[in-house]
Amino acid sequence: MSLLDIEDLWVRFPTRQGVFDAVRGVSFSLGRERLGIVGESGSGKSMTGRAILRLIRKPGIVEASHVNLEGRDLLKLSEREMREVRGKQISMVMQDPKFSLNPVVTVGEQLMEAYLQHNSGSKSRARKMAIEMLENVSIRDAERVMRAYPHEVSGGMGQRIMIAMMLIPNPKILIADEPTSALDVSVQRQVLNIMDGLVKERGMGLIFISHDLNLVSEFCDRVLIMYSGRIVEVCEANKLHQAQHPYTQGLLNSLPRLDDKRTHLSVLTRDPSWSNAPSVRG
Repeated sequence: MSLLDIEDLWVRFPTRQGVFDAVRGVSFSLGRERLGIVGESGSGKSMTGRAILRLIRKPGIVEASHVNLEGRDLLKLSEREMREVRGKQISMVMQDPKFSLNPVVTVGEQLMEAYLQHNSGSKSRARKMAIEMLENVSIRDAERVMRAYPHEVSGGMGQRIMIAMMLIPNPKILIADEPTSALDVSVQRQVLNIMDGLVKERGMGLIFISHDLNLVSEFCDRVLIMYSGRIVEVCEANKLHQAQHPYTQGLLNSLPRLDDKRTHLSVLTRDPSWSNAPSVRG
């Protein structure tokens, strides 16, 4: 049974020129797996993740036949009920921790708040859980980090703190929106290994949003390729380089490779028909 099932999801924004469809008829299911969503900037990846949690601000409009979390339609819940879903059942790690962490509150206080928001217990219990979670994401000297403010930690540590904060309520699903794009390669790999281990240990579902096809092909189980707000292709991650859709092939051919002797990278040529084709179910 899938954890999450989405049918015919649309995200619309009214503009002076008319209604702009950022996400157009997207449908997919998520089990206890690592599901990658890739595509260029503006393809609708992040909007899809935010729409699941109903984080699209007005005048944006989210519509779907259903967005079912274990059979419960999130679009039919009140805002108060959604606050119980956010964090406790579905957590989202944003791209840049500097804009996600409160700059005037210590790391420890923010972690403890995330725990107490969804669990009954004492502050001492929350503190113990916060320290354990920091240690789980490979942060040394967790006691010192608990006392630190966000500006006092590096980008890589800030991202690990965000992952700890999102996982401390023990959610069923984690949505990671380009969580490693601002990190160097060594830290990137460390963060991915931490996420992979925690997802496997807890039997969670992971939606990994990225523009890095090589990274997704190595890290994920399945991949959805988005173009112009639609899913144009679905692949097993380890077979991504055998993709059939010309858009996916164009993205792959535009990537630099150490074993490729080409002097120039291919330029992606777009076909207008890709935008109008029905969205593939993922």
